[in-house]
Amino acid sequence: MRIALLGTRGIPASYGGFETFAEELATRLAARGHEVTVYCRAHHTPRALRAHRGVRLVVLPTIRRKHLDTPVHTLLSVLHAAAGGHQAVVMCNAANAVFVPLCRLAGQRVALNVDGLEWKRRKWGVAGRWCYLLSERLAAVLADAVVTDSRVVEEYYRTRHRAGSSFIPYGAAEQKAAGTASLERLGLQPRRYLLYVSRLEPENNADRVVREYAQVRTEVPLVVVGDAPYARAFIERLHATADPRVRFTGYQFGEPYRELMSHALACVHATEAGGTHPALLDAMGIGNGVLVNDVAENREVAQDAAVYFRCDRPGDLAEKLKWVLDDPERLAPLAERARARARAAYRWEAVADGYEGLLRRMLESRATASWRNAAS
Repeated sequence: MRIALLGTRGIPASYGGFETFAEELATRLAARGHEVTVYCRAHHTPRALRAHRGVRLVVLPTIRRKHLDTPVHTLLSVLHAAAGGHQAVVMCNAANAVFVPLCRLAGQRVALNVDGLEWKRRKWGVAGRWCYLLSERLAAVLADAVVTDSRVVEEYYRTRHRAGSSFIPYGAAEQKAAGTASLERLGLQPRRYLLYVSRLEPENNADRVVREYAQVRTEVPLVVVGDAPYARAFIERLHATADPRVRFTGYQFGEPYRELMSHALACVHATEAGGTHPALLDAMGIGNGVLVNDVAENREVAQDAAVYFRCDRPGDLAEKLKWVLDDPERLAPLAERARARARAAYRWEAVADGYEGLLRRMLESRATASWRNAAS
């Protein structure tokens, strides 16, 4: 198959979950003999980079503004892909649903990964939330296949939009990093730090994690990994109010990210919106203990393999952190369950199988409505 993947910032992955998804899926499909093109943003991927691990890269410009970055780049990508001879498009982000008809006019089938319930994110104002709600409806009507990576989101689309979807989960990291060079560079010791990984946006609750940590008397630092391109005011306040024991590293990808995940005493996951969150899966897949904000999407992933807290309940996370720090071995059985669950339900090879099968069926079918209503 000739496949285009668009709607992300591009690869090599160095931003967030969609970019990791794009790299993991595209490279696996390319290794299976498919012709795969990933569309990348010029401020993310070097313009001179034309290929990565067997995947063709097309680097296009965009307008780097919060509300324009994604739609402008996706529009340019769709127009370019229309002349590229692609049979199928894997499009990411429900907000891009408005561009699906352009792909269809070019004779392409479209599988749209809608991600989570973006309208719930606190970073969006009224107009942004309205646009996402409209985009959800357009996705349900226009795409050949809606793809959800969370059963919670799958049920949401079924009940709110009366639309079936193909459930294909996200993948988790599996191998621990043996090295510690990145830890040494950051002045950290294995099993002597707590780890928080996420984009630093309000709904991911880094500020609440930092406040709760400040209530804990310990010499074990809290390492905050992440950044966000359009949340400067929030990040500046976070840095200004953080306890001196908190260490901010910015984005970390590749081996440094794996080292931080692999050697943490425990990982704190505090998201409140979205679907399946990659950092939680990676911590589980590597076999680390996780403390998780108790919302439905996170419960679906971690099930009985996590210590749960409520971000909206002051003092709850601080109490759970004290419990872990008093005896870290308490997390060992949970960590083993987490690893087993990740390997059973969140494998990248199985993700590639799911998309490969879906795209084949889409191309073989002339009745596109059947794919909008099919759920696996």
